[in-house]
Amino acid sequence: MSHELMMILFGLGVGLLVGATGVGGGSIMTPLLVVVAGVPPVSAIGTDLFYAAVTKTVGGGSHFRKKTVDLRLSLQLAVGSVPAALGAVFLLTYLEGRIGFAIDTPLIVVVAIAIAICGVAMLWQTLFPPPLRPERAPKHQWIAAIVSGALVGFVLGLTSAGSGAVLALLLIAVFQLAPHRVVGTDVFHAALLLWAASIGNIILGNVDFALAGLLLVGSVPGVLIGTRVSVRLPALALRCALAGVLLAAAGSLAVKAGLPLPPAGLVIWFAIVALGVVLMYRRVRESHPELPA
Repeated sequence: MSHELMMILFGLGVGLLVGATGVGGGSIMTPLLVVVAGVPPVSAIGTDLFYAAVTKTVGGGSHFRKKTVDLRLSLQLAVGSVPAALGAVFLLTYLEGRIGFAIDTPLIVVVAIAIAICGVAMLWQTLFPPPLRPERAPKHQWIAAIVSGALVGFVLGLTSAGSGAVLALLLIAVFQLAPHRVVGTDVFHAALLLWAASIGNIILGNVDFALAGLLLVGSVPGVLIGTRVSVRLPALALRCALAGVLLAAAGSLAVKAGLPLPPAGLVIWFAIVALGVVLMYRRVRESHPELPA
């Protein structure tokens, strides 16, 4: 299989997942580029951020037209997330310039940890959703928004992961947004954040535009197809499966970073993650039959 075709298929697969679940793009694409395609981590992160910025802009514009975006909260989050993401991008490039390829291994470890946290957050949010409450802004919302945005922005600028699942959890638990506004606000803010991080990476030369173009060729139809078929798929099971994929990807990155785990051990890890997700899904479905499938 040619390199170009493989990149298009990567984009198609990730686009299908994003279209069907709304999350998971950056968390899955970076491991694919690093582990499978052998792209250097810094270039993989920069290219992934640019690719994700284009796709999130389309989604954010759609949600804005549907009035499912809390614009004030999105801008408050961006006050913290944009400078934090830019700071992380320049910090990453500075460290690469000082220590060269020696940064690859610790960077892969950081990405693996961030992706594992995303997987756990997604699994928790899906299986144990907080009770629905009337939408109510917390006291001193702008402080909480800036701090939350800075945390998410720094992690995203450093690893290209974490803007979706983690922020969605914060929007529900901390800011108590109505469910129909969580996704819209998350995607709209992600578009602002991703463009800021992308511009930083473009200035520093960390974006492979040819590679990003190939990914977009596959992802655009993938997102459209995934959006259409999402209403026919068991959403709860699909999101649980995606969380499992993230945890499995974190294990693959750990091995790529030098974790002394033989191939059989990696297979066992994949099996444990899959079995754990299935058992948790079944238990929650039995104990909370009111949850939508």
